[in-house]
Amino acid sequence: MSNNGGSAVGLLSYETLVHAVAGATGSVTAMSVFFPLDTAKSRLQVDEKRRSRSTPVILAEIAKEEGFLSLYRGWFPVISSLCCSNFVYFYTFNALKKVAAAGPGKPRPSKDLLMGVVAGVVNVLLTTPMWVVNTRLKLQGVKFRDEDLHQTHYRGIFDAFSQIIANEGVGTLWNGTLPSLILVLNPAVQFMFYEALKRKAGKGGKKISSAQIFLIGAIAKAVATTVTYPLQTVQAILRFGQYKGDGKGGLMGSLSNIFFLFMDRIKNHGVLGLYKGLEAKLLQTVLTAALMFVVYEKITSATFKVMGLNKRMKH
Repeated sequence: MSNNGGSAVGLLSYETLVHAVAGATGSVTAMSVFFPLDTAKSRLQVDEKRRSRSTPVILAEIAKEEGFLSLYRGWFPVISSLCCSNFVYFYTFNALKKVAAAGPGKPRPSKDLLMGVVAGVVNVLLTTPMWVVNTRLKLQGVKFRDEDLHQTHYRGIFDAFSQIIANEGVGTLWNGTLPSLILVLNPAVQFMFYEALKRKAGKGGKKISSAQIFLIGAIAKAVATTVTYPLQTVQAILRFGQYKGDGKGGLMGSLSNIFFLFMDRIKNHGVLGLYKGLEAKLLQTVLTAALMFVVYEKITSATFKVMGLNKRMKH
């Protein structure tokens, strides 16, 4: 397949599909390994009354109060959402990268950032309903410290979809879309750093080891997560669907709700309240992203080697 052909079918190429499947598999593997850290983060973000302690203490509390398996509550909906989400993201990002490679100019961080933003917007619009349902199922049956939060009763993913549509309207499935759209900067910044560091490590055709990929993935995610964490907290509260706001929600969520949630957090917990749960989030996302990139790179290189497409892998 020539480069020109590559640009024409960048969206439908075999290589792009391999990247998408490898990205989805890598993220599912990594998330399954570090899932309890995601449980700790969700509780700290949504439950105002739960004190922010070290991650091991939070995990020990949850296991003691609700049983060890509660650390994996909501695993299936999270994994399903993550699989779809990463498939869409990796597919779009690598299709755009393939089209860009066929055009003039060398790969640059600004190009990677732009491709990351476009891939993120496509991903958010397609997969937000899954993440809303996933947040609800993940927090179902938990012992909240905040008495104002009420329990939901969903029998699974499809029941959650039908109950939300019937009781709250179809627009609710896109709760938190506005912060999510702003949050496309997170994976975009992550991929920009990842691609730039990878180019640097592989300069002069040097082979990049799994340990280097792990480190590069960890650094890229740590930077992206710290920069965008306050918005992730707001996003989790809106997806949970129990924030009353000013009644002006609408399909895309409301800027005023986001502003008031920020102000409310700062008023009750100080500026550091915006970073409640960051330790658990950093531990989880940094380790998850690092492991995901290792699995992703291994699967893509092995597949391309088997299919005799090794040369096309070069970025």
